[in-house]
This record gives sequence, structure tokens and C-alpha cells, in this order.
Amino acid sequence: MSKNFKRASTKTPVASARHGAEGSDRILLYFGWLTLFIYLATPAGLLVDIQTSYILKNQLHATATQISTFRLVTGIPVYIAFVFGLARDQWNPLGLRDRGFFLIFAPVTAVAFIWIAFSGFSYAGLVIGMLLAMLSSRFVAAAYQGLIALVGQEKRMSGRLSALCNVVSSVPVVAGAFASGYISDHLAAKETFILVATVTLLIAVLGLWKPVSVFGQLYDQPQARGADLVGNIRRLAKHKAVYPAVLICFLWNFAPGSATPLQFYLSNALHASDSVYSYYNGIFAAAFIPTFLLYGFLCKKIPLNKLLWWGTIVAVPQMIPLAFIHSANLALVLAAPIGLMGGIATAAYLDLAMRSCPPGLQGTLMMLVDGVLALSARAGDLLGSWIYNSSPTHGFTYCVIATTAVYTLILPLIPLAPKELIATTDGELQPGVEAEVLSEIREA
Repeated sequence: MSKNFKRASTKTPVASARHGAEGSDRILLYFGWLTLFIYLATPAGLLVDIQTSYILKNQLHATATQISTFRLVTGIPVYIAFVFGLARDQWNPLGLRDRGFFLIFAPVTAVAFIWIAFSGFSYAGLVIGMLLAMLSSRFVAAAYQGLIALVGQEKRMSGRLSALCNVVSSVPVVAGAFASGYISDHLAAKETFILVATVTLLIAVLGLWKPVSVFGQLYDQPQARGADLVGNIRRLAKHKAVYPAVLICFLWNFAPGSATPLQFYLSNALHASDSVYSYYNGIFAAAFIPTFLLYGFLCKKIPLNKLLWWGTIVAVPQMIPLAFIHSANLALVLAAPIGLMGGIATAAYLDLAMRSCPPGLQGTLMMLVDGVLALSARAGDLLGSWIYNSSPTHGFTYCVIATTAVYTLILPLIPLAPKELIATTDGELQPGVEAEVLSEIREA
């Protein structure tokens, strides 16, 4: 008996570690493909936005105001994204939970794209078709966001999933920035919508896949349990971790100098071509990827609280180099270090959001963050445009100062996050947090 006991005690930890590593790899593989399809197929993505803007401008001869109005109206489902997250947390379509959302709403979104492709292009038709696609795709996004946060909490791998999500979602952004001209010249609008519809159907195909490493007893754990609608809303409001996470994400995306002011500064003040702004965004987005990968390594070694501080301190002066550019070429050179400065912060803030989800409300909080990111980007760009126009000579410099000041406001918010929530590394047990979850579930 003693010999058998010794043999078991020496082999079991190794086998357990190997099993855990294999399970983590399968989880990352599943979410890698899912993230890629989600971001390639989203109606809010560059691939669709490029084609719709060219259709409106070149075929329908829409004015700049009409194009802006089109984007504002079709973006309404994004602004109220938390509603779709709440629906995800309350509803169990086909008895399959998140997979049910993929199986129902991914095909509906694909049908909307196909209808746009074959209905003939008109302003009203594009608005209706895009609204339908945006509405149905928000249910898909809610299931995806809620699922990845729930797995991140239960498997204690929110940091690695944050790094993965950020890396994979950067690929369509980078590709779109560099390939926008080629797409508009070589891929007809009809073909683009058919292509996006095909990718959207691949999300439904993933809905048929139920890897045990992801879904095994996933919805039976305390983190997945909620209450009725009123109880869930009450719990969301009382959950202290929600507020610093949402506010930090709002401030991080509220960058008055990074969009329209930069575009106008490059084209008007530096006399750069329109393509330079697109290339700048491509280099900027690509430069995040190395630090996202670095975060995936660091999060297993360093507690989240330190990564939040380090990432934010590095990110605060991120935009300052832009105040000193005097040529388009220098802007493209600086795009890489500027992007590198923001990677750790971006991954850490998403990690914090995943950890901050109340039990059973992962979809609601993650979609609330999603909507806040969209609204803050629009609001920051609006403020930045006003600041830029306030001074013909120093307007862009004022935008850079405003962006730096906004980023600085993130620092006093970090201590507001619950200490036990951010005190651990990825994969480390959180006894205090888990006890609080059980207590909250009992109350619910």
C-alpha cells in the first residue's frame, strides 16, 4: 500500500499539471478562433465600415453630414450594449446558453448582410440593413463577452484571455488599416457583404462545438448563478468592483487627440495624404501586439494591481510625442513606440473588467464596458474636434495635453478597485473573492 501510495503521490501532480496546461491551451484555441470570427464579422468593424462609407460617398453621393448621421444611427445598438448583455444573462435560448445565441443570431446577422448585398444600395436600405445586422450581432457579442469573462473567472485565467482577445482582435484592425484602399479598389461592395456573411456563419458553426475544457460544468459554478431581472439590476448597482472598472475603461478610450484632430493635423498642418492617417492607425494598432503578448506572460508572474500601476504610468504620456511631430514620416515612425506604450494598460483594464463581473452578470458588465468604450470614443473625439478648432496654431497641442490629463485621472481610480480582486496573479486562488461570490449568491 505504501509503495502504491508513493507512486500515486509522485505522478498525480505532474499529470494534473499537464491536464491543466492542456485544458488552458484548448480554451485559448477555442477563444482564439471565436474572437477572430467575431471581430471579422462585426458590422462595427473596419471591413464593413470601409465599404459602407464608400457606397455612401461614391455611389449614393452622400454628404459628410449624412455619413456621420448614418454611423451615429446604426451605432445606437452599441451605445446601449448593456441591454443585450442583460438579455444574455437572463435568457437561455434553445437551452444552450451562450451557444444558443451563436446558433440563432449569427445566422440572422448573416441574412441581414446578404439582404444588404442583394437588395440594391440606397441610403434608407443601408440604414435598415445595418441596423438589423447591428441588433442581431449585439446578441452574439453579448454571448461572446459574457462567456469569455465567465471562463476567465472560473478558470482564473482572465489575464491570459485578455491578452488573447486583444491580440486576435487587433488583426482585423491592422489588416483593415493597411488594406482599406485595396479592398475598395478590388472587392465589390456586394462581394464584401457576402464574405462577411460567410464569416458570420462560421460563428454559428462554432456554436455546434462544445469543448469540455470550456463548457464542462461551466454554468453550474457559483460564478454563473444570478437572480431575477430586478435582483440582477440591484446586484449590479451594489457591486463595488463595477465602478472603478467602468470608469477606468471610459477614461482610457476618451482620447481627445487621437482621432479626428490627428487626421486633420496630418492632412492640413503637415500636408500628408489621406493614406498616412490610415497607415498610422495600422502601425499604432500593430505595435500593441508585442505588449499584449508580454502581458500574457507577465500576468502569470505579477499581480494585477502592479500591472495596473505599471501599465497606466507608462500609458499616461503616450500621446505626448505627437505634439512634436513636424512631418508625416515622423508620425509613422512614432506610431510604433506610442502603440507599445499602451499595450500593458489595455490588457490590464480588460483583465480588471473580467474580474469585476458580479456572479451571473458577466454579459451585462462586459457589454456595459463595450458600450462605454464606444460612447467615450465618440465623446472624446467630439471634445477633441472642438479643442482643435479653438486655435489654428496650437489646437492639436491642446488636444495632446487634454488626452494626457484624462489618462492621468486613471491613476487615482486604481486604489478604488477591491484589493483582494487585484492582489493575485493569473491562475492564483482568490479565497476572499470566492467567499464574497458565495455570500452574494446566498443573498440573491
